[in-house]
Amino acid sequence: MRDLEPTLFGYIWRYSRRDQVAICLVVLASLPFYFASLDLPRRIVNDAITGKAFEKGNTTTSFLDITVHWPAWLGGGATQLFSGFSVGRLELLLGLSSLFLTLVLINGAFKFWINLQKGVLGERMLRRLRFQLFSLMLRFTPEAQGEVKASETATIIRDEVEPIGTFIGDAFVVPAFLGTQAATALTFILMQNVWLGLVAGGMVGVQMIVIPRLRREIIRLSRRRQLASRNLAGRIGEVLEGLDAVTANGAGRWEQAEIGGRLHGLYDLRLRIYRRKFAVKYLNNLLAQITPFLFYAIGGLFALKGQLDIGQLVAVLAAYRDLPPPLKELIDWDQQRLDVEVKYETVAAHFAAHRLRPPEPDAPAPPQLGSPLRVEGVTLRDPHDGRSVEIEGFTAALPARLALTSPGSALARQLAVAIVGLQRPVAGSIRIGTTDLAALSTTALAQRIAYLDAQPVLFPGSLRDNLLYGLRWRPGSERRPTEARRAEALRTGNPAETVDQDWIDYAALGLTDAADLDQRLLHLLGRLGMEDDLYRFGLGALSSVTHETPAGQRMIEARAYLREHFAEAGLQGLVIPFARGSYNAQASVAENLLFGVPDDPALLGPALARDARLRVALIRAGLYDDLAQMGVRIARTLTEIFRGLPPGHGLMRRFSLVDPEALPELERRLAGIGLGDRPARADEATFLELALPYVEPRQRLGLLTPALKARIVGARGFVQAALAGRNGRGIEPYDPSRINPRSSILDNLLFGRIDTARMRGEAEIRAQVRAAVRTFGLEDGIRRRGLEFQVGNRGRLLDARQQAAVGLARALLRRPEILVVDGWSALRDCGLAAPAEAMVAEMPGASLIAVVGSAAEADDFPARVTVRPAGPPRAAST
Repeated sequence: MRDLEPTLFGYIWRYSRRDQVAICLVVLASLPFYFASLDLPRRIVNDAITGKAFEKGNTTTSFLDITVHWPAWLGGGATQLFSGFSVGRLELLLGLSSLFLTLVLINGAFKFWINLQKGVLGERMLRRLRFQLFSLMLRFTPEAQGEVKASETATIIRDEVEPIGTFIGDAFVVPAFLGTQAATALTFILMQNVWLGLVAGGMVGVQMIVIPRLRREIIRLSRRRQLASRNLAGRIGEVLEGLDAVTANGAGRWEQAEIGGRLHGLYDLRLRIYRRKFAVKYLNNLLAQITPFLFYAIGGLFALKGQLDIGQLVAVLAAYRDLPPPLKELIDWDQQRLDVEVKYETVAAHFAAHRLRPPEPDAPAPPQLGSPLRVEGVTLRDPHDGRSVEIEGFTAALPARLALTSPGSALARQLAVAIVGLQRPVAGSIRIGTTDLAALSTTALAQRIAYLDAQPVLFPGSLRDNLLYGLRWRPGSERRPTEARRAEALRTGNPAETVDQDWIDYAALGLTDAADLDQRLLHLLGRLGMEDDLYRFGLGALSSVTHETPAGQRMIEARAYLREHFAEAGLQGLVIPFARGSYNAQASVAENLLFGVPDDPALLGPALARDARLRVALIRAGLYDDLAQMGVRIARTLTEIFRGLPPGHGLMRRFSLVDPEALPELERRLAGIGLGDRPARADEATFLELALPYVEPRQRLGLLTPALKARIVGARGFVQAALAGRNGRGIEPYDPSRINPRSSILDNLLFGRIDTARMRGEAEIRAQVRAAVRTFGLEDGIRRRGLEFQVGNRGRLLDARQQAAVGLARALLRRPEILVVDGWSALRDCGLAAPAEAMVAEMPGASLIAVVGSAAEADDFPARVTVRPAGPPRAAST
């Protein structure tokens, strides 16, 4: 991906000149029709209304005659192409009026097509620009990553380029379209009367010269506001990332004052922009209104003197009516141009060439890098003070288990990052065998060398997505995009590939298909100590099998076995079964009402409380008011409990019925409700949202009486009938002979919920379930479902050990020739160092290079190198 063009119009012309020229040609083709529409009012007034075409006593005249008058240099004369129709005065009036309407429709069609095409062009260019900026972001140097803020870069790509993309469609088309229209109208006025034309031209000149000069200050203030807005976004991102530190230090009030100051600065800039903007608008409108006054006065005087007929005056006024709008839009376009050019320059500065790594060749990976690892004359840049440090060269035979140390400095880590290509040395070379690593592309290097950071970066998504992230180098040929999508992508400089294609080369990994790959994932994670984690994650996942499948039948058999086993062992009281005639205390109010799970995912969560069908069913069952009042009591209790607590307090996690940010709104709604009063109709759904997810043993507010539980059970028929879909089943019910695909695997195995109120009951039940799962051969399937566990933002739903295991597994899955580990201490602390060494040893020809922090850790490696400032070349010590 090439760098950005230095100027906005250079960028526009480079990537859209063909489309711009095509639209401008259509603009030129529309001008004769526009000119004709300006001339027709004169003919309607003069020829038809005042009867000028019939002034010689003629009762008929020619209509739609087409005659070409040749200029003198072509011999003069005239050629009649069509003699037209002979019509009377009324027919002429109707014919000219119909022709005027036809021209209006034609001009409207031209304008529609031109606006549509420039809108499409703008969106295409916006797509290209965003993708290009994202591609440039991937080339940020480590120094640039330290300078720029992630939130600022995301804001630029998402928001700041939006007006640039909009303007690109207007860049050439708007001045061509509006400018030629204004020029056509002005030319027409000059043809009717020179003096009126000069008046109109003079006013146009004032508007086109004075107004833009007055708007320059607006552009300058807008640029300041853009930078201030970007800094505000960056500051908010910093506070959000360090929210724990803000809370722990009690600095919330100071941070509010700091953000308040920034908001005041933005307000002041916006106010100054408004003052000048509306002053300029007032002047522009004043000039636009003075011109009609001059036309009426001067044109009327010429008409009284007989120098201008009524038809011409009407046509001039009609033409001038069409003159101010394009002029105003042209002035707005010029202001937009200045504003967008500033934005583009700011964006280009953010992605300046000095912040980017050079584009890398797309070279294939070498078959094998070989041996030895040779570091010669390498100069690294210190990430803290920016100094360049030349390190001692060394040679190490591969494959090997090699430790890199640098007591008192970060040179070992810098060298490790340089080996994997995350940072280019300032000078010198790093070679493995005969290959200079700097000559390899990022993808080719990643295929041979894997890298594990001390804190592996995990992305939102499933465990499987994160594990396979390092295997997605190029897409397969299956499920290619449609030709239309492919053509559109190529036209906008986007990749033709899609994420729907299979990006994993199973053959290169020695595998046959996705199922084989899953088995390798389970084996690898099991060796890294995540077998129990996967099993636990899988138990909480939705069932992926149905009762018709062999696995589903085994699950139903396991369910029956567990029921009998619990009865024999006296454990049946630890599980509350799903029974049609009783209330399950471990299930929510909504689950007890539905006695199942909605088929429609849109009805899961708060949306269920706002479903009109549920409201009708609850009213019929006489429960609606009681549950709404229950929600009011929950709201009152929670607002009392949470009042004064800092964000993220443990009580807020326990009472997960309400988002802490929604508490002020709840308090506002509660303020209008007296004790025992019904909430307002508009607020009922809000309080019902609190009642439906309520689970008595979890929240323990004592709101569910035996009588209310019985009424909830009695309302199941009303609710199920009301929510029934077109197929008669809007709810997936709890059925002892079926698998519920909307429930977790644990719920399906137990056909009930564990009674968490019984001490040590949950651990005992889970142990019995694990034994049954193994007996019926379900454990592998459950652990495979655990691969779908969502890790959260940056993997925060995993603990440190699990994050490190996923990072290590992701690196080892690629079966690299060299594994570089930055943070061997972290692996040792998590108990993953020994498995990592064992798995690298299992890969023929694989090497392990680790950055270690102490001499004791280095003693565990047969070969080690101390990375220090330059000295005589030496070999790795053993």
